[in-house]
Amino acid sequence: MLRSARAPVLRARTLYTSVLESDINITRNGKVNVAVGAGGRSSRTGYTATVFGASGFLGLTGDLGVVNFVEFDPRNIQLIEELVAHSDIVFNCIGADYWTKNFSMADVNIGITERITQAVKAAGNSRYVYVSSYNADPSSESIYYATKGISEQVVRDILPETTIVRPAPMYGREDTLLNYLGPKLKMWTPNRNAKEIWPVHVIDVAKALEKIGYDDSTVGQTYELYGPEKLSFLEIRKMIHGITQDYAQVGPVSYSFGDYKVPLELAKLVAHAKQYIYWKQTNPDQVQRHLIHQKIDPAAKTFEDLGITNIDQLADRLFTYVKGWRHPLIAQQGGSLKKEARRLREQQHFTQ
Repeated sequence: MLRSARAPVLRARTLYTSVLESDINITRNGKVNVAVGAGGRSSRTGYTATVFGASGFLGLTGDLGVVNFVEFDPRNIQLIEELVAHSDIVFNCIGADYWTKNFSMADVNIGITERITQAVKAAGNSRYVYVSSYNADPSSESIYYATKGISEQVVRDILPETTIVRPAPMYGREDTLLNYLGPKLKMWTPNRNAKEIWPVHVIDVAKALEKIGYDDSTVGQTYELYGPEKLSFLEIRKMIHGITQDYAQVGPVSYSFGDYKVPLELAKLVAHAKQYIYWKQTNPDQVQRHLIHQKIDPAAKTFEDLGITNIDQLADRLFTYVKGWRHPLIAQQGGSLKKEARRLREQQHFTQ
């Protein structure tokens, strides 16, 4: 008689994506959370998190059936208290680098942050993560950087256990970096786009925030999350134009890529006039920020302290995000690798 022996099937987590080290976790408040699933979609960590600013650029990711959308009125203190009442982790991603008829930058970056932090303290949430900004400094010449610096002081005074995260300028789909520098063929700025930054992929920042939320050793720490290379705005624009190769032609007149320097006050005056347009435009404070290079706080922790070492470089991801801006004649040729292969084939054909 023949008998076949079959080894027992081991249910290995081949697609494990969770950052949790265990399926059973205890919060700082003593609450026991049980994770279900292999991580990723249709899985549960057991944690309840409130994300303020989830409709923005950084806080968009969510799984259907897990994320619950709720009403938020930043002036309704009672509503804010209800939103954080049963959460293990509270992420505050709210921030504004421009003003509107309803809220100034100080209202958003300082006032709303203060209300949320006070609500978190009253509720006794185990973790609170505040997303600030690079160059946050109360004495900065930029209103945005100054209000973010003041908000960090307010948060620390109310709740010293807060984890503060300062992301560098982030790039990704529908960002405010590539979408600001890329579509414009010509730009007039106070320093010819000489501002230097360390651009970081928004996906890397999101991964870091996830780890910070679950890791209690990050309590009370400050993190600077920035990319692996320093680039100027002008260098980024040249990288983008190298892919898009966009231009405009009206009869004999050609309108092509260019960056020009204009006096600061003139640039601010033009930006101020643009504020009367009903959609978002470059504002005077944004012009001022062109003159302020990104500074790294040596005392702050970084990606490496979170165990994240494989940080994306802008050049490796750029084509994905800017290919839609290519000139129609260039777009037909495909990506840069295809164009290079085509050029080499044609060259080989004519030389033989």
